[in-house]
Order: sequence, then structure tokens, then C-alpha cells
Amino acid sequence: MGTGKQMRMNTPGHLYFGVNGPATPPCAGSFSVTVHLVSAGAESGAATEAATAVTPSKAQTPATKAETNQATPQDVKSRLEAAARVWLAGQFGKNSATQPSSSAAPGNAVIAGDATAVPALKVSDAGLDSALTKELDSLPRRVHDHFNNAGDMVNFVIVGSEQQVQTALSAAEWHIADRDDKQAVLNAIVQTYGKKDYLAMPMSTLYLFGRPQDFGYEQAEAYSVVASRHHFRLWKAPFTWDGQTVWVGAGTHDVGFEKDQRNGKVTHKIDPAVDGERDNIGASLQKAGKVKGLSYYLPPNPVQEARNATGGGYHSDGRLLVIFLQ
Repeated sequence: MGTGKQMRMNTPGHLYFGVNGPATPPCAGSFSVTVHLVSAGAESGAATEAATAVTPSKAQTPATKAETNQATPQDVKSRLEAAARVWLAGQFGKNSATQPSSSAAPGNAVIAGDATAVPALKVSDAGLDSALTKELDSLPRRVHDHFNNAGDMVNFVIVGSEQQVQTALSAAEWHIADRDDKQAVLNAIVQTYGKKDYLAMPMSTLYLFGRPQDFGYEQAEAYSVVASRHHFRLWKAPFTWDGQTVWVGAGTHDVGFEKDQRNGKVTHKIDPAVDGERDNIGASLQKAGKVKGLSYYLPPNPVQEARNATGGGYHSDGRLLVIFLQ
């Protein structure tokens, strides 16, 4: 593309930006793109709208998308600017921590980047069944990467069948993440052809119970999915409770990019106040009407201050959120 390129679109569609290179780029970094949208009857080069987005230079990653079939130029501008604000907030620490609201009930929080208040959770004060707490006490406190580096903390548990979990998460507008980059490119093309947003960007593989995640789920705006997304991984626990399947999860909120301490490459930066994402997951399921009950549980030796596998720091009150599905 060089410093600029003009293209005439005769039909509605999506515009993606990415690195035109091999699957593994020879370098790392970022690039800035300014999109000028010109109406069909406008003079050549006379831009009616402009917006800027910043994205990592990862090959074959659908980084930035300008919609011309479902949004007006003003919509595109507003949403791209919002995505850029999310990225900048995460990069430079503006609103980067989850701050409880002083005037709100316990459980209300503001998530970094999007300044969205998490609704107060309707949490039960009743104690959990002793058989369940015994199993929860035995859970690993953190997940690991493939080098066995300790990473994100285990911060929530879901009790329900696989069908219940998938139905509930779908109702709460969580999307299953693609498994690999090749599948992601294929799905992005299919979604674009069907005039839909691509919201299933792959996530890295982490391990619990000696195996990779069974499922990865994410929530994000189409324009900021690369830089900012709510996401979590789920593993089926090696035990059941009261005849029901138990799922163990680790959730974090991506708010930008930072240097991976393992290899110096670019990786996602998480909101260090990870309790906000834990509560966001519970709140989304509660809002969808799929929750029978919610309870907090503080296990022995809780994680309260740590670093993830890429070196990013985080903090927590150490509690698990236990979610019982309908």
C-alpha cells in the first residue's frame, strides 16, 4: 500500500488491514491507518470523514475494519475513535485499573478502556455446600502456558452441563474464539461475505489440569476486538458436584498491547484489576436470565498479587465467583 492508496468500492462491504507477508512476520511493531471515506459523488480525494486506528503488525490478522454497508461514515468515525481511545487508555494507563464506585453497591466496577459499569451482582449470602467447597479448595490457583510459566488466576466456576453453558453464554452474547489463525482468516472472510462483524479472534492456549482450554469465549466491539476484548478460557473440571458438570474459568480484560517478557514480542496487555472481568462475566449471565445463583468463595492460599505468563502484573481479592446456571 505504501503511504496511501485510493480504491473505489462499487458494492457494500468491509475494509480490512493486515500485513501482506508470511504467517510468521519477520518483525514486530505497529502501524497507523487513516481511513478517508468519500461519498460516491464527491471530488476525488475530498474526504468527508476520517478516523485513525492503531494495530499490531501481525500477519493475517483482521485488524481494522471500516463498514460501508451497515454504518454511516459518522458511525464509522465514532466507532474507530472509540476503539483508538480504548487502545490508548490501555497503553498509557489512563483508567487502566478497575475502580469500585464509591456511590454504588458492592460489586459495581468500572472496566478499563470502555468505562462501562458492571451491574451489581445479586450474590447469595448462604454458604456453599461443603462437598463443593472441598473440591474448590483443591483447584489450582493459576493456569500455565506451554513453558509451564504460571499465568492468569482461576477466578470463576460455572456449574451446569455443556449445553447449559453454551446456551447461557450465547444468550449473554459471548462468542466462541477461533482455534487458530488459519481458521480465523477463513471465518473472517465468511463473516464478511455474509455482511457480519468478525468477533471471534483466536486467543493463546493456556493449560489447566494438564490440558489446554476446552473453550475460549470473548466479547468485543468489531472495531476494537484486536486491542480490547473481554475474554476467558474454560476447562471441564475433573470432578462433578451433585451430579452436575463443573467448569473452571480464568477471565481477563485486554486493554491494549505491551512487550511479552518471555520473547520481547508484542502481546496483549490486561487490565490489572482482574476482579472486574470476573464480575463482568457473572453480570452478563445474570442479565441474560441464565443464572440460578451466584456466590463468592475465598479458597485457601488465594492469589492476590501476581504476574501472568507474559509478565503483566495483576491483583485480586482472591475470591472465586461460583455461578450456578438455570
